[in-house]
Amino acid sequence: MGVIMQAFYWDCPRIEEKEYQWWNHIKGQVTDLKAAGFTALWLPPACKAANIAGISMGYDPYDFYDLGDINQRGSKKTWFGSKDELLSLILAAHNSSMDVYADIVINHNSGGDAEELNSIDQVRRWTKFTPRSGKFARDYTCFHPSPYETWDQETFGDMPDLCHRNPYVYTQVIEYARWLLEEIGFDGFRYDCVKGYGGWMVRAIQELRALRNGKPIRPFGVGECWDSDRKIDGWLDETNAWSDNRAGAFDFPLRERLKDLCDDYGYSLRNLADGGTLMKDRPTEAVTFVENHDVVRDNPIINDKMLAYAFILTHEGYPCVFWQDYYALNLGLAGEKSGIAALVRAHEDHAGGVTTLLHVDDNLYIMQRSGAGNQKGLIFVMNNWGEAWNGAWVETQLNNTRFVPVAWRGREDAGTPREQTTQGNGWGGFYAPPRGYAVYLPR
Repeated sequence: MGVIMQAFYWDCPRIEEKEYQWWNHIKGQVTDLKAAGFTALWLPPACKAANIAGISMGYDPYDFYDLGDINQRGSKKTWFGSKDELLSLILAAHNSSMDVYADIVINHNSGGDAEELNSIDQVRRWTKFTPRSGKFARDYTCFHPSPYETWDQETFGDMPDLCHRNPYVYTQVIEYARWLLEEIGFDGFRYDCVKGYGGWMVRAIQELRALRNGKPIRPFGVGECWDSDRKIDGWLDETNAWSDNRAGAFDFPLRERLKDLCDDYGYSLRNLADGGTLMKDRPTEAVTFVENHDVVRDNPIINDKMLAYAFILTHEGYPCVFWQDYYALNLGLAGEKSGIAALVRAHEDHAGGVTTLLHVDDNLYIMQRSGAGNQKGLIFVMNNWGEAWNGAWVETQLNNTRFVPVAWRGREDAGTPREQTTQGNGWGGFYAPPRGYAVYLPR
């Protein structure tokens, strides 16, 4: 299915000294990311934010149609750059056969130009929006409580909460999504804060029949439903009911287990085989990840993070890699066998087909992907022991086949896994370094 690069993290323009130049910075990495095997970029919110407490990451949207080309809210460019620079980045990605996903924030707004008295509850709020783009002006009827709906599911802090039941708001949101697809060139959406509004709004966007250069676009979609597996299941069921272009969701339950794997020494690998994650229960709708811009600020993985990346980049689901891990923390390691780049290449070339668990106990996990199409499958070994190599003889699906290690890493052990050849009955021995992993490919 590919591999997504989340091409930002919180305050990245300031931390990497690329303020107002982030789009150009990403563009400079497109060729290398494509060569590594990445197939899509997830960009931060591109529209002009309220910037009330200073320049922001865009999760406080003010003018949806100002992509850094109108002087308002303290600057002309967004923190990431200008509209022309964004368009140039998207074109560069498309020229490298990579998709680009927009982070779309449609639950709430910020930075209203005037207070208004809401006639329903007689409370004054900053709900008068007169953006200089001249598009999608808003007043109190566009927000909760509205004449069309008193409240929806959740609010986001004290920011005015959009009422999608208002026909004007609904129409404007749909047209905004269409504009992003047709004129700006995005290929899909990451839906922010989806617990704050009805899944029917996401379904309506997913079912858009947009056209770009005369060709239809079926947008990719993934929702940020930051909750339990049961709540995510409910959101997916609601959102995708009768839809012919289903949205996925980020696999937060799996991420919790991966954090425990990495940070809790002695964590049983049996937990990775259990249900209760999207990867296990709904793999076609699972976007798997290790870190993102939110969780890393409050609950980061501290130890042995590569175990988590090895897991998501060999298993089912649509994996997403975090820019800060790949670049700032230098876990990408292009050209080496011990980094994310080697796992991305193994994923793209071989991680196809169904997953079969060949062995699992508290400290050893061995899995095989069967392969599909041009992907020939792989064998993945994870070793939770901290002091020694670990492995087992297992019955694989391939007889008399040579398996070559292509990606591996161990804690304080630079040893190389040996090639393995299965017997005529498919049995073979596969091993991984201490507190590490190994990926074997059939040759």
